[in-house]
Amino acid sequence: MREISASLAGGMRTREIRFKRGCLPRNAKELTAQKVLVERQQERDKKKLQDFREKAQKRIHEFIKDPSLQKYKFEAMDKVFRAIIHEVADVAGLTSFSFGLEEQDRYVMLWKKEFAPQDDELNAYKRGEEWDPEKAKETARQNEQDRLQAEEDAKLSKNQTLKPASNYKDKYRHLIGDDAAKDAARQTTANRSYGFVPSENKRDRRTVEEVLAETRAKKKLKTECDYSESENVAEGEVTIDTQVPVSDS
Repeated sequence: MREISASLAGGMRTREIRFKRGCLPRNAKELTAQKVLVERQQERDKKKLQDFREKAQKRIHEFIKDPSLQKYKFEAMDKVFRAIIHEVADVAGLTSFSFGLEEQDRYVMLWKKEFAPQDDELNAYKRGEEWDPEKAKETARQNEQDRLQAEEDAKLSKNQTLKPASNYKDKYRHLIGDDAAKDAARQTTANRSYGFVPSENKRDRRTVEEVLAETRAKKKLKTECDYSESENVAEGEVTIDTQVPVSDS
């Protein structure tokens, strides 16, 4: 028993010595090695991004100095690199947009502020098309002509709806003749309130005194007629009452 106890005690002391000297268990060693690898990879990625930023700054600076360039197109790249270009371009006072499909051919395009793109140009790049300024001007001119033609057609259509469906002289030429139709058409100019009947023919040209005199005359004539009829009726009744029946004997 004593020998076994001494052996166990010696083993424990050996383990304590190993820990004190920095000898870690196997699992701890693996974790430490992985941590070192991760840190090294992070350092490499950080340096790679920093190098890319410096190159992007140099390319953008050369683009700004060149007066013959209005825009600059970068090659297709991953999202993290596009973010760096957008950041550098914003600091430099440039306009930047990304076009293309993610993880396939998406790229960044830069414009100088004085040559910022319009909606038509942006839409062309979004469709995957190349921008042609001359073609765009021709398309704009054609669109303007189409718009003006549409407005003119709308005005003509509106005027046609206000015109009468038929002409008076054409409608009655077979009845009243060509000359009479012309005279009638000349006199019956269309009127918004009265249609095709001359509005002059509908006016009462009498004065107030003439109207009142005519009204009094009509009333007087009616009164005399009523009085004459009443006298005739009265005389008939008297005649009937005064008649004496004649006997046959």
